[in-house]
This record gives sequence, C-alpha cells and structure tokens, in this order.
Amino acid sequence: MTLYSFAKFIVSIILKPIFRIKVIGAENMPNNGPVLLCSNHIDNLDPPVVGITAPRTVHFMAKEEVFKVPILKTILPKIHAFPVKRGMSDREALRSALKVLKEGNVLGLFPEGTRSKSGELQKGLAGAGFFALRSDAVVIPCAIIGPYKPFKSLKVVYGKPINFEEHRNNKISAEEATLIIMNSIKELLEKNK
Repeated sequence: MTLYSFAKFIVSIILKPIFRIKVIGAENMPNNGPVLLCSNHIDNLDPPVVGITAPRTVHFMAKEEVFKVPILKTILPKIHAFPVKRGMSDREALRSALKVLKEGNVLGLFPEGTRSKSGELQKGLAGAGFFALRSDAVVIPCAIIGPYKPFKSLKVVYGKPINFEEHRNNKISAEEATLIIMNSIKELLEKNK
C-alpha cells in the first residue's frame, strides 16, 4: 500500500462520517489519461476532501508556505503535492504541473487561487486555462457544496469531462479557457445546491 492510499484510507475514515460526504458523478472521471481537475475552494479541507472522493490519485499544487511546516514538508511530496509560489509566475511549479499531465496523471487545482470567504464562486486565475490549453488533458469541473459543519451533508460533485481540443485549435486565451472552466463549476454549484 502506498502512502497516498494509506493517507486516503485514514482521512476517509475521519472525514466521511463527520461531514456526511456525498459524492456525485465520480464516474465522469476517465479511468486513465491526463485530467485537469478544477474545483471551487471554500475551506482548507477541500484538498483532502477532493483527494478522498476522486476515483484516481490527485497531484495537488499547494501554496509554498505549507511546505515550511515541519511534518507537512516531509509528507506532502510523498502524497503527490508540490509547491507553488503565490502571486508570481512560478516556472518550476508550471513545469511540475505540466509534467504531471504529460505523464497521464490527474492534476488538482483550485482556479480561484485562494479560499472564498463568502462561499461564493470567485473569478478564476488564468493558470487553469493555461494548463487546459498547454496539455492534452480533459478538464473535469468539480463543485464542493458545503458548509463544513459536523454531521451536516457535504456534497462533492464531479461534472462531465470538457474536451479542450477545439479550444486549443481555435487558439483561445488562457483567460477565456479559465472562464469556460469556471462557468462549468458554477453550473454544477447551481444544479446541485
């Protein structure tokens, strides 16, 4: 058993009963090939919740600061997380993310870049669109519908894959690509409230 599988098992045992997590649409994720998994961001627990509900191993880009926490800096790389410097162009993080997709894996992103204090969907950053356009990945939109309150139901909804091939051929901008992704997340939020 890998550390990722073990961590997923332990975190599931803790979080699933507390938040009564209901998963919808997990079958929408392709069984193989590169996937860009894009979710809204409402709580610090979003990455582990997406990690335990996604049917495949998810490689997350995480803010650099968490890699400075003694225990986390050892564990995070072993569970496929890698650091990104926020607020600037981080070429190393971009390369790492594209490598994850090139190798046919799942890259998990929160396009808003930071948690939404209000719970409302915020504007997405161009990075999500950049990865969608610069890789062969299909995009899976994901909606986390809270609140994170013990013994209240928390929903994680995986939408249908968005094929970006046509958008790549039409040479749309990263901003336009991100807007397509954010609108898909918004639709999932509205349909599954």
